[in-house]
Amino acid sequence: MFDYLAQFIQDKYNTSSFIPLHEPRFIGREKDFVSSTIDSTFVSSVGKYVDQFEDDLAKYTGSKKAIAIVNGTSALHLSMLMADIKPGDYVITQALTFVATCNAISYCQAEPILIDVDKHTLGLSPVALESWLDDNAYLDSDQVCKLKNSNRTIKACIPMHTFGHPVEIDTLEIICNAWNLALIEDAAESLGSLYKNTHTGTFGLMGTLSFNGNKIITTGGGGAILCNENLYSKGKHLSTTAKIPNNIHFFHDEVGFNYRLPNINAALGCAQLESIDAFVAQKRDLAHEYAELFHNSNLEFFTEPKNCRSNYWLNTVICDDLNQRDILLSSMTAKDIMARPVWTPMNKLPMFKNAIKDGLKNTSWLAERIVNIPSSPPPQII
Repeated sequence: MFDYLAQFIQDKYNTSSFIPLHEPRFIGREKDFVSSTIDSTFVSSVGKYVDQFEDDLAKYTGSKKAIAIVNGTSALHLSMLMADIKPGDYVITQALTFVATCNAISYCQAEPILIDVDKHTLGLSPVALESWLDDNAYLDSDQVCKLKNSNRTIKACIPMHTFGHPVEIDTLEIICNAWNLALIEDAAESLGSLYKNTHTGTFGLMGTLSFNGNKIITTGGGGAILCNENLYSKGKHLSTTAKIPNNIHFFHDEVGFNYRLPNINAALGCAQLESIDAFVAQKRDLAHEYAELFHNSNLEFFTEPKNCRSNYWLNTVICDDLNQRDILLSSMTAKDIMARPVWTPMNKLPMFKNAIKDGLKNTSWLAERIVNIPSSPPPQII
């Protein structure tokens, strides 16, 4: 049934061997930069590439500052601590997300509130968010957002730019400001994506990025926090074990974390970031070819939302139903082509099954229909 798709993918990647969902491309100065860290012996948390990577990220995204972190989950965890999320607080996020989002909330001993997504963005729905807040929350005399039935604090909101497609972040920002919620963007998948010509991750109080091996650029393992100058100082301090700078003595003024990105990983990131414009262009070209392939087919190709420039991190098709989804997955697997369904919604996982949630109508609908297909920049167009 889907032989035409398998043939297109095999032709595009010029192989009949296994084709992964997304693999890194090293087309620039990666070996030179990494080798220079080895030659310098500064391969750990001290070295020039960490500072350079932070500066380059801030410049590329338009953020005031960037903090290089050891991975995207740790970036989320630290950003929530920087937003003063305390044990017992609630944090609103979407149910259709990677587990790292809710895991990081749990690291803070906070609890997620799971809200539905929009079909046209795949990310947190402003309409669903505002409706849920109107029905279930209030602002107390100190303008703190509270849950009506328990008076517990709702501290923050974390939308995710799913598969690199921006959510309606400006509308979410207005809602969060009205309800005094800290807005933290999970931009792990959306480096290179713009909403109304502004980079994702720069709208809220903070934004977090991931540079895992399957992302649009990689540091092997790594992440970052995009933030303002005041939060930068706090985040740098906490991510380096809260050590007071001193060339001789070791003194730490609070509980900190060893979350600093090593220099050798930052070196890889600096080289990768030099190619980001090419990667985005190549991935967008591939997405346009997929869109043409699926035109008038029995599969719907998901295209970037209005007013957005998506990086198309993972190309996505929407099937008619669960049966068609499973047939598509089996067909690709039989051809040694990696395809996958969307993550199991957070409310279906045992550790979050009792989380407060809304109806999650779109989440349930999409979970039965989404399939991601190979999205690496094809070798012949690099």
